[in-house]
Amino acid sequence: MAKKSKFREYAEAIITALILALIIRAYVVQAFKIPSGSMIPTLLVGDHILVTKFIYGTKIPFSDKRILVFRHPQRGDVIVFKYPKDPSRDFIKRVIAVGGDVVEERNKVVYVNGKAIDEPYVQHVDNDIRPISMDVRDNFGPVYVPKGKLFVMGDNRDQSYDSRYWGFVDIKDVKGKAFIIYWSWDSKRHLPRINRIGKLIH
Repeated sequence: MAKKSKFREYAEAIITALILALIIRAYVVQAFKIPSGSMIPTLLVGDHILVTKFIYGTKIPFSDKRILVFRHPQRGDVIVFKYPKDPSRDFIKRVIAVGGDVVEERNKVVYVNGKAIDEPYVQHVDNDIRPISMDVRDNFGPVYVPKGKLFVMGDNRDQSYDSRYWGFVDIKDVKGKAFIIYWSWDSKRHLPRINRIGKLIH
């Protein structure tokens, strides 16, 4: 049996690696870069994160159906999803309420089903309280979250464009759950943030 040429061996190895990489990216893990400060302090501009795509189920190609669902998005999960107003863009926010919940905010305090939720991850940079007649940033609702939908908000609460402004995220548009920072670059100092590498995202 004739031996394969070196070129063919290399070509087959590269093609196999590319196919595996595409499968992993499509169904297992995908990398994302944080472009804005809406999730500060949890995520900083320049953080590079990995997102588990399989935890909420594997999407069947050319369909909105999922199989092998380990669990559904839960309150507190940091998720990557297609921005409802422009599905070509990916957003990252925290799940605040899920289908069947009633969510509202009163003077910067968020309530789900009538109870104030503990949010140690939230940052407020503006002490002013805006009335609902002026803006929904600090006061809104109560809002009922329909089944199959999610209400999401940024951790940098005073500087986040989220469900308060543009509505719900459809569960079928969720790409995955953020779980670790694998690299972080401070563009102002032109240095890596070594202390953030390997940090789990909660």
